[in-house]
Amino acid sequence: MQNDANNSNETALQIAKLLLKVKAVKLRPNDPFTWASGWKSPIYCDNRLTLSYPQIRTFIRQEFVRKIQEEFGDVDLIAGVATGGIALGALVAQEMGLPFAYVRSSEKAHGMTNLVEGVVESGQRIVVIEDLISTGGSSLKAVEALRTLNCDVKGLVAIFTYDFEIAKESFKAAKCKMFALSNYNELIVQALADEFIQEKDIESLKQWRNNPAKWKK
Repeated sequence: MQNDANNSNETALQIAKLLLKVKAVKLRPNDPFTWASGWKSPIYCDNRLTLSYPQIRTFIRQEFVRKIQEEFGDVDLIAGVATGGIALGALVAQEMGLPFAYVRSSEKAHGMTNLVEGVVESGQRIVVIEDLISTGGSSLKAVEALRTLNCDVKGLVAIFTYDFEIAKESFKAAKCKMFALSNYNELIVQALADEFIQEKDIESLKQWRNNPAKWKK
């Protein structure tokens, strides 16, 4: 068990290092971003950028497969969450030799008005792929869409999570297991080691994660 924990920690730090290196994650504690929600944030994350780097996307794909096999066992289908989880999910499904489908952010406005795209059958054991977990709302909407089709959603795996308490509570309430390859705490550790931030920034970064809605107000 200790070795598994050490391996997970090493993977989390390595993923964080890669995300910072290619600027998929940017940290600006003194010049914050503004999210669509209106929140001021010291961090901006666009993990889709990892797809542009073959070695990085290969590493992420392999770690997704390892985590799925480790935590969920036999799976029948991989489902991506639009849009960030689509390409990643397809890569994982290809690696595992499994069917792939994806869940749209909203129902198509024409044709069959699908919310889930692809062949999905009742009773299939599914793992959902995401690029990022913030509050968990869009991810759990995708999980619910698959459950509505009478699928057995085993859980969800993401590249990165901010580790907001609201997300943890939401996944727990939905009875959906969630794992992330890296997280906010490990990112801060790696960012400090690689000099993306300074020691004096740590407290402000922790305050944001604990109460993002009121940070810098």
